[in-house]
Amino acid sequence: MSRPHNAWLLPVSVVAALLLGLLPLPGWMQPFRPYWLALVLVYWLIETPDRAGIGFAFIVGVAADLAFGTLLGEQALRLTVMAFIVQRFRAQLRFFPLSQQALAVAGLLLNDRVVGAAVHMALGEPQLPASFWWSPLVGMLLWAPVYLLLDRLRMGGRG
Repeated sequence: MSRPHNAWLLPVSVVAALLLGLLPLPGWMQPFRPYWLALVLVYWLIETPDRAGIGFAFIVGVAADLAFGTLLGEQALRLTVMAFIVQRFRAQLRFFPLSQQALAVAGLLLNDRVVGAAVHMALGEPQLPASFWWSPLVGMLLWAPVYLLLDRLRMGGRG
């Protein structure tokens, strides 16, 4: 039985995640900004691995580096590492209930922060303040709504 899929949804969701990442926030809210691009990428890696993989994560990461003005290749590296981990454990992640998936996503987002901190440390760049470690928690809390929204759109509104 083939599932309906909307070819436009993958690129539109990635662009929307990039735009959400560019959305200006007050200074006090910056540490709580979820890594929208990672959440969207993890969804696509779990649900349609034939359309999203490590190469796709790298390309999206380079686009994010250019859009956000970060160190070229930093987000590409972070998203590639994340994509590798998701692909390695995709079979298990797919069948976890959303609450367990959210915990796994929190681990992925925490690992992303560690990789980013390691890159900054290796290059002698300033580290993010300790408050920026709250972002993975916010991403974990947003996983279920993001997953359900993208799944509903991907399935064409069918339950």
